[in-house]
Amino acid sequence: MLVPLSWLKDYVDINVSPDELEEKLFSCGFEVEEKYEVGRDVSKVVVGLVKDCDPIPDTHLHLCKVDAGTYGELQICCGADNVKTGGKYPLALIGATVYATAKDHKTVEGVMTIGQGKLRGYDSFGMLCSGVEIGLTEDMYEGAGYNGLLVLPDDAPVGEDVKPLLGLDDWIFDIAITANRPDCQSIFGIAREVAAVLDSSLHEPALDYHETDVRKEAFNVKVDAPNVCPRYIGHYVYDVKIGPSPAWMRRRLALIGQTPISNLVDITNYILNELGQPMHAFDYAYLEGDMINVRRAKNGEKITTLDEKELTLNDNNLVICDGVKPVALAGIMGGLNSEILDSTNEVLFEAAKFARDNIRKSSRALGKVSDSSARFSKGVDEYTTVMAMKRALHLIEELDCGKVSSTHVDANTGNTTESSELKVSVKKVNGVLGITVPDDEIVRILKSLDFAPVLDGDELTLKIPAYREDMESYQDVAEEIIRMYGYDHIVPTFMPTAEVTLGGYNLEQRNELKLKRALCAAGASEGVHYSFFSPSSLDLIGLDENAEERHAIKLLNPINEDLSLMRTTLAPQMIQAMQRNQKKGILSGRIFEFGNIFKAQELPLTEYPKELETICIGCFGEEESFFTLKGLVDVIADTLNIDFDYEAFEKPFLHPYRTAKIISDSEDIGYLGQVRYELIDELDMRVASYVAEVSLHKLKKYYGKEQTFTPLPKFQEEKRDLCFVMNKDITCAQIEKEIKESCEYVTDVELFDVYEGLQLGRDRKSMAFSVVYTPKEEELTAEMIDGFVGSLLSGLKDKYDVVLRS
Repeated sequence: MLVPLSWLKDYVDINVSPDELEEKLFSCGFEVEEKYEVGRDVSKVVVGLVKDCDPIPDTHLHLCKVDAGTYGELQICCGADNVKTGGKYPLALIGATVYATAKDHKTVEGVMTIGQGKLRGYDSFGMLCSGVEIGLTEDMYEGAGYNGLLVLPDDAPVGEDVKPLLGLDDWIFDIAITANRPDCQSIFGIAREVAAVLDSSLHEPALDYHETDVRKEAFNVKVDAPNVCPRYIGHYVYDVKIGPSPAWMRRRLALIGQTPISNLVDITNYILNELGQPMHAFDYAYLEGDMINVRRAKNGEKITTLDEKELTLNDNNLVICDGVKPVALAGIMGGLNSEILDSTNEVLFEAAKFARDNIRKSSRALGKVSDSSARFSKGVDEYTTVMAMKRALHLIEELDCGKVSSTHVDANTGNTTESSELKVSVKKVNGVLGITVPDDEIVRILKSLDFAPVLDGDELTLKIPAYREDMESYQDVAEEIIRMYGYDHIVPTFMPTAEVTLGGYNLEQRNELKLKRALCAAGASEGVHYSFFSPSSLDLIGLDENAEERHAIKLLNPINEDLSLMRTTLAPQMIQAMQRNQKKGILSGRIFEFGNIFKAQELPLTEYPKELETICIGCFGEEESFFTLKGLVDVIADTLNIDFDYEAFEKPFLHPYRTAKIISDSEDIGYLGQVRYELIDELDMRVASYVAEVSLHKLKKYYGKEQTFTPLPKFQEEKRDLCFVMNKDITCAQIEKEIKESCEYVTDVELFDVYEGLQLGRDRKSMAFSVVYTPKEEELTAEMIDGFVGSLLSGLKDKYDVVLRS
């Protein structure tokens, strides 16, 4: 936001330099992104008095003798048509810097340095300047727009620098306003802060005005959408005289980059920047029905705005209507059908508060951004709305451009514009800051912020002005105190529970890093996805309407619909990641992700949701299978020195006979399986794909579990490869469990082949395992091993009707 120093001085006495003011603003939380002098490129330009002015024959030039005060009398060649004896003009001395202009003498093309010149054989020791050549426009200084010399006042002191005389010594501050301080998005708002930080008095702008007895008896205001328009003020002004604004107002608007239009329009723009309240003036002659109705637009309703663009609206947009039609897009831009014209002689001034989220969403959706929408999107308070209307009516009288009637309508929901009381504990305030601020400093600071503090023991009672909507708790009070007291008073200290360490990872970080390295060693690459997903992601995996994953937390203001829910499962994004890889021609791969899922206790939220750490693994390709995925899951178990069990399971998006539940110590911790063929076809995936999801938060209890050391056997281990034939519904986990429990010497079981074929039977399959027998205190003989295998086969036959494949 641009803030001219001269404008700021209207409201607060500033006795520090621009550099010091910049530091003060930064110390109290306002970053000055840029600071510059209005005439920063102009130097060594003084007031020159033309003593003699003789025309040079056969040319348009004049040879002038110019009094430059202490710089002496100089000979200057000048081609301007308005140079004359006795005139005072800006004189650029040799070495001066001014702006170079194009042939039209209006367009600036850069900065030039003045040197000694010679025109038609006459020496010229400087240059008499136009307004454009020293950086002025007609709006900044009357006469500066003339295509000739800038005429200075008769009382301008000869030889003195022209900058103070022309306002070129003014400074512009470009200040960044944080989102929590919408009350400071105005010149007067910044003035409040400057007054506080400089401990100086604040001067409010004049708000007085006089109403006549004239009334518009039939006029009324109706607000059909009070939830998005809690206050709407309208005031009727008549005998309007449209014309240019006074020089002081035009200059101020020009300094902040706005083009003056006419007195009435300029008043609204002036107040927008002075107080931060967007206002609008309607030509009353074009308002039908003697009324204003604030309502939501109808679907398909149209309006043509002041920039002559037609917009199609919906019921999310707020419109200002007369008795028949929309005349403004609320908080964004007025309608072309009620704009102020040169013929306007009666107007309705509008000042309102609109819900910031409604204006922000409408502005974004319609692609219509204005200074008003930018202010409303950040927030406008009702105190300023009331104040701005008074200020506008005062300026109407001051500029003598209309008469203020007694027709004034304030439609509101009953919100007060008076100060509200806030009581806080000084002990809590100091607790937030970590230091003890002296009581007298607390009172002084809060008094300078207009909080009317009363200290009674530990209780601090404040009167919070209505424009400070951000002040709600003792934490806010602490912030106000420390930014004025000075952040340099804060002493760095440890948190109460902090301790000095030698650095490095904690137990959780070490184990998670260990798991990631193990999965990478198994050929998988780590992936990262957003913590949000789309409702369509849940539809993709075919979850039932009552499924637990359907109870997802919906974001209030999502980036888009695809990122509108907090994820309750990692599987959809993993499946989509495998799909993207296959579409790009990558037909094999292994991916894992460590991420959180979010589970709400109840919806809508009444407390923070649970964030549950989860591992998701995906693999795809012709070489991958259910069992290679199981091997990746077993990597997790091996890394944590635990064992997983597996049972048949079902998931709507996974193959019914190639899905298993993962169990650890009788607790369900996840699942794994092959993605259904129907989903593979729907996503146009080219190879079989597999996905597993493991609840990492349930495995944290195993972090740091010590490995049990088993000495190397004294005797040679024996290995047997066994191929079994069984029914298809029998799982690998069931067979593995029977093998391990069949003999105390079994130390490792590994599946190395699965086969299904017609020669085995439609409902039969074979699985081949490598079984390792490790001796303990004696050597295992072939006869002993055969006995162990025979016992195993007998047990499998009796329990599962499993036979050895011949």
